[in-house]
Amino acid sequence: MSKQFHYHIKRIRFDENYQPSDSTRITTNFANLARGEHRQENLRKALRMIDSRLNALAHWDNPNGERYQIELDIVSVDIDVEGRGDHFPSIEILQTHILDRVAGKRLAGIVGNNLSSYVRDYDFSVLLREYNQNRAGFSVPEQFGDLHGKLFQDFIHSDTYKQHFNKPPVICLSVSDNKIYQRSANQHPVLGVEYLPNESSLTEQYFKRMGLNVRYFMPPNSVAPLAFYFFGDLLSDYTNLELIGTISTMETFQRIYRPEIYNANSVAGDHYQPDLTHPDHSLTQITYDREERSQLAIKQGKFAEEHFIKPYQRILKEWSANWA
Repeated sequence: MSKQFHYHIKRIRFDENYQPSDSTRITTNFANLARGEHRQENLRKALRMIDSRLNALAHWDNPNGERYQIELDIVSVDIDVEGRGDHFPSIEILQTHILDRVAGKRLAGIVGNNLSSYVRDYDFSVLLREYNQNRAGFSVPEQFGDLHGKLFQDFIHSDTYKQHFNKPPVICLSVSDNKIYQRSANQHPVLGVEYLPNESSLTEQYFKRMGLNVRYFMPPNSVAPLAFYFFGDLLSDYTNLELIGTISTMETFQRIYRPEIYNANSVAGDHYQPDLTHPDHSLTQITYDREERSQLAIKQGKFAEEHFIKPYQRILKEWSANWA
């Protein structure tokens, strides 16, 4: 039987007073917003954008567009490999809650949304870079993402996850700028029009090792599709309001971080290839340093190598081989 790892969950509210903890990856979307002299203004504007989109999508019985408000919790998951109380920051995800002002209720939304992981930084920014350093063409190491995928699934199937969350996670990401997406005839009232990719990407393959399937939808009044990674059945396992909470949150982040795609001044057509150099887009006036973020990913990948991959190499290798 495979060794059992222990998981510990911490929560912190993402609001205009949010300040990243010492263990938060500073490349994380929400942490990046909460830095610098404009941090509070950034956070206030981002939350206002989320609420505005939330009410626009949940428009029924909502004549003034003010019925709902989003609440976001940053869920930090630490892993204790040896059971001695030494914790390594495994992943960070977001959980949405939706405040219904009319009904006076606080409704649990979807957990997941954003995915932050030191081990993923190691895989993409350290392992993959070093593997391709002296190669003529780009290639991927055998078993790439295997450990990360198993660690993620182990947490999702753990008693800790089941004690805190009643549904599987959904991760919502940007589409890939090196793929072409074809508009389909399938349309969902909240998720919108489904797009089909022309080929699989490295990100898709990486998330498949995490046990996740992917579908691409462009929600109503959006300009580009989003990638939804999920277990089970995305369209029937979640309520419309739960899906709206995720869409409004993650589309807002993408409008800030990928304005060339998600704040473009034209809507994706039947054949769509995202373009991060697309000049015809609008900015959100929220401060964000994309170049710094990519540089920090390497630093944080090295941190994972030094404090997790190398110290626990023997245990992780044995655990991974026996994991089921």
